[in-house]
Amino acid sequence: MQTPFGKETYLYWYELMLLIRKFEEKAGQLYGMQKIRGFCHLYNGQEAVAAGAMSAIRPDDNIITAYRDHGLAIAKGMTPNECMAELYGKATGCSKGKGGSMHFFSKEKRFFGGHGIVGGQIGLGAGIAFSDNYLDNDRVTLCFFGDGAARQGILHEAFNMAVLWNLPVIFICENNYYAMGTSIERTSKVLDIYRMADAYDMPADSVDGMSCEAVHTAIERATRRAREKGGPTFLEIKTYRYRGHSMSDPAKYRTKEELEEYKEKDPINQTLNHIIEQKWATVEEINTINERVKAQVEASVQFAEESPLPDISELYNDIYIEDDYPYITD
Repeated sequence: MQTPFGKETYLYWYELMLLIRKFEEKAGQLYGMQKIRGFCHLYNGQEAVAAGAMSAIRPDDNIITAYRDHGLAIAKGMTPNECMAELYGKATGCSKGKGGSMHFFSKEKRFFGGHGIVGGQIGLGAGIAFSDNYLDNDRVTLCFFGDGAARQGILHEAFNMAVLWNLPVIFICENNYYAMGTSIERTSKVLDIYRMADAYDMPADSVDGMSCEAVHTAIERATRRAREKGGPTFLEIKTYRYRGHSMSDPAKYRTKEELEEYKEKDPINQTLNHIIEQKWATVEEINTINERVKAQVEASVQFAEESPLPDISELYNDIYIEDDYPYITD
């Protein structure tokens, strides 16, 4: 199979997706050991969405997402160390141990969360794009949410404003079919979620989320439109999560046969098979990548284990910005 993507891109996709998968598998294991507490939503199976998106955008573009945020955070360049430390609630975490699994942030990497409120990030994503539009730069915001959040009212308000103001935002629904545990067939008569954009005259498309190639192509096209002042795009990226909604979800609402059917389309295996078919890497080179990923994940656990807990003095920090606003009067 010939594609417009070369060796470097496929090797990048493979290593990134493998890092996300192994990080999430380790997080699930540590949660079972009670090293990680609270909520924890894993990204296993959805790695092609993150990998395909990152190869299609610039480092200074913005990402905002929901609480299933580990994979996108790592893809955006946040280190496994700071991510694992945050899961542990340690002071060295990306949110100083105060956010936990659902609230990863990095100002430097322009990763704006991680949000626990279903759909809450949709309006925020439009707001970030409004800021860039106002500043007249050519940054683009990718705003991710799930199929469950597509039923929230804020989506319609944000869509309307984004189109009206021609904002450089790409709304991305990661449709893994079950929201918190309810299939899309039980929540809407409109099963093609991307068609919701029709009411706002917004360009939209359905994308194979198990394919890095398809995700990259769709996002690259939407990004180009946004940079050229063409306004927002809505992409429904159809993907699949191998685990339950969260660590507390046994996922008994779907069959083992369905799960195995999707695992046959596993994006990591598909990418690796293409690399091997094209003879872009030897077995030894692939093993080197695998060992490098394994070492990164193990190092992140050691880093988290050895990091200190936040000091009690941090309790009231990072709540309000410490600044003076001369334009505000009594």
